[in-house]
Amino acid sequence: MKFGFVTCVQLGLSCLEELYLQGAIPDLVLTLEDDMAKSKSGRVYLDSFCASIGAPLTKIRHIDDRVATRAIRSAQLDWLFIVGWSQIAGLEVLKLPRRGCVGMHPTLLPIGRGRASVPWAIIKGMDETGVSMFVLDEGVDTGSIIAQEVIPLLPDETATTLYSKVDAAHITLIRRTWPSFEAETVAPQPQDETQATVWPGRRPEDGAIHPGLTTADIDRLVRALAPPYPGARFVDDSGATWVIHPPEGPPATEPLNLPAADGVYKSHHYRALPQTPESGSCE
Repeated sequence: MKFGFVTCVQLGLSCLEELYLQGAIPDLVLTLEDDMAKSKSGRVYLDSFCASIGAPLTKIRHIDDRVATRAIRSAQLDWLFIVGWSQIAGLEVLKLPRRGCVGMHPTLLPIGRGRASVPWAIIKGMDETGVSMFVLDEGVDTGSIIAQEVIPLLPDETATTLYSKVDAAHITLIRRTWPSFEAETVAPQPQDETQATVWPGRRPEDGAIHPGLTTADIDRLVRALAPPYPGARFVDDSGATWVIHPPEGPPATEPLNLPAADGVYKSHHYRALPQTPESGSCE
């Protein structure tokens, strides 16, 4: 069975490492050119890993560009895994592997199609989330499910702890499903469209703390935007911007009082943000 892998983030590298432990070396690996997505959460470079296992690595600017399609076609793949990749693969790419393309999404699909899955699960106060392995189609996170791994959410869950659990769930799914890929017994099941929800992308300005939020809202926002995300932001009356952190590590001497709709949110973990322009996304 011939397979390829497309990624540029740690979640994908973790899957590649698990595949190697299972004795599987990809026939093709695609990643972004080095100058692209440098600020993307979890961005990694695959040169050393691919060289160490003897996997051919091709760098591309888009999954649908000529370099990518030529490499995929030449490799004559059965399956192409596309993990942690924000570009949507077009129909030409989806049809190139004999069996299809496989994606991994950090929600229990069809719930939470779209973007910013880790922050949204915390912001929404969910009791559980998970990771879904599915066959990619022309929609966004709409393909048939191969397998899922459930992740219970703790009351004090942060993006940092959840990202680690999501990473572990990716590895578990690869370990569980790889024998069926090798045996060609993968049996995807259609998603239940009646349960589908879509979560939008988030920008740094969506992390603003304002008096319209309750203390519980602020707590969830702070935890949801912990590293690797950019942090919840509060602008005080003087115009100074503060990044608010979840309660871990040594507290600040004086609490920062944030007005809320139902009282005051006291933060003992914060830092001043330099007054410089920012841009980017929180995926």
